[in-house]
Amino acid sequence: MKALFFALLMVLFTIAAYRVSVMIYGKHRRVYTTPVIVSTILVILFLLVFQIPYETYMTGGKWIDELLGPAVVALAYPLYQYRDILKRMLVPVVTGTMVGAVVGISSGLLLSKWAGFSDLIIHSLVPKSVTTPVAMSISESTGGVMPLTAVFVMIAGIGGMLIHPLVMRYSGLTHRIGRGVGMGSASHAIGTAASMERDTLEGSISTIAMVLSAVIVSVLAPGLTLLLL
Repeated sequence: MKALFFALLMVLFTIAAYRVSVMIYGKHRRVYTTPVIVSTILVILFLLVFQIPYETYMTGGKWIDELLGPAVVALAYPLYQYRDILKRMLVPVVTGTMVGAVVGISSGLLLSKWAGFSDLIIHSLVPKSVTTPVAMSISESTGGVMPLTAVFVMIAGIGGMLIHPLVMRYSGLTHRIGRGVGMGSASHAIGTAASMERDTLEGSISTIAMVLSAVIVSVLAPGLTLLLL
């Protein structure tokens, strides 16, 4: 009974934190006030102030985590809306996503190896650019730590969402399809959400890139890890 109470409490607090962050974003629309960033900070502060262990929070947090799958499936609707465009642009989208996946894996491996990180951290870092459930499965299969991988995935997603306006501005990337491929292959669901808010076509392409990236990284990550380490 006590466990159920704490689970419900954590769920209600998470929802409340998100609602507050949405209100803040509605009044101050900035990249750094995006709900996923503000709500994450609120949850972390709540756990620290009241000294609540992460395991206790996840008794309810896992319920919300289970909704990630249906949320991703819901992105199929804009895919259907732009199905004709997606058919015509399938080759560039697949090619761009594959390049993004290879660069994402290789850059994480080589930079972390150059910085002198342990193999455990490197294996946990490899799948940082794909959505959380897939990333944790890849991490487990390559010898990483799943909770650590989840942190790296969050950093990749939030980091991509924060810096992508600068990167795209100075790289001259203005095409909606190119922007969608970049966001989906580098910043997974968080980047896709940002793309979807800006433009539904860009968000649809980002959705495809996110899914393709998950498949490509799942196949390439073990081999590239053995090759580059």
